[in-house]
Amino acid sequence: MPERKPKLAEIKTKPTAVSAMDFIHALASEQKRRDSLVLLEMMQQASGELPVLWSNSIIGFGLKRYQSPASGRQVDWFLIGFAPRKANLTVYLIDLRKHEAALQKLGKHTTGGGCLYLNKLADINLDVLRGMISAALTL
Repeated sequence: MPERKPKLAEIKTKPTAVSAMDFIHALASEQKRRDSLVLLEMMQQASGELPVLWSNSIIGFGLKRYQSPASGRQVDWFLIGFAPRKANLTVYLIDLRKHEAALQKLGKHTTGGGCLYLNKLADINLDVLRGMISAALTL
């Protein structure tokens, strides 16, 4: 029997041509704009990649093809990213289980579904977050 090649799945979240900076500057909340600019600089510096706006709400850096061990399904996704949501800042670092020790030192946050949720950057230790971002790029 011929070996089946994994199929690249079509997902709704895709890169756009919209400027990440324009998106940030259009945010209604001054706090979200300031925090987003800090996160953008931190992630761009760590990754060496330019920010890309995904589906008009997530700012991602880099690109990687991930394969689900369960289904074999493949998707193209950013390496690290964040989304300034109305309720919080959502930070995407791929596998939060690998960051358990750092999460203990981070400060006020919640996690869920592989995402890190921050109300504002003033609530956390930015050096710990910077280390988590760098570590996520090597996982």
